[in-house]
Amino acid sequence: MLNIGVLVSGGGTNLQAIIDGTKFGKIKGEVKVVISNKENAYALERARHNNIEAVYETNENEIIRVLKENNVNLVVLAGYLKIVSPKFVNEFRNKIINIHPSLIPSFCGEGYYGEKVHQGVIDYGVKVTGATVHFVDEGADTGPIIMQEVVMVSQEDDAKSVARKVLEVEHRILNNSIKLFCENKLSIQGRRVFINE
Repeated sequence: MLNIGVLVSGGGTNLQAIIDGTKFGKIKGEVKVVISNKENAYALERARHNNIEAVYETNENEIIRVLKENNVNLVVLAGYLKIVSPKFVNEFRNKIINIHPSLIPSFCGEGYYGEKVHQGVIDYGVKVTGATVHFVDEGADTGPIIMQEVVMVSQEDDAKSVARKVLEVEHRILNNSIKLFCENKLSIQGRRVFINE
């Protein structure tokens, strides 16, 4: 059983999906701590409801200390609206994964977060979008990709309806990626991530 630490800034629906995945035995891991850089993030309430340590913290050195104190093997950025520093990446090299609500390398990087991603999709007029789970490196949304899934964009869609469709996909591929990581089935070679069955 691996120890998982989740960093989140908002409501925490992806966090809930992870908690459910661990509770129902899909993920061979346990969420040990949830940390938010927003004091009133509902994700912290979700953690408390599930008897998981909930921490409000904005200082990165403190966040690193709390994660290490909890012997965290995997850090999941689940809607964490803050770019982590190179120091943070080095502390948990190849042990940090992020979920991004588009098909990287489209609509990603600095400035592309939350609703802005989906508005970008609508404004550009693309016919498909989706979600991406990737390892975190020193760049913004530039780490090796673990898993992606496509969502169709119809002409009736707006940013909100695209967000709803993408969120469903996010929950699925984030849990699947965490499951594979906990089972030691992921290996990184250059920019490519291989799934070893």
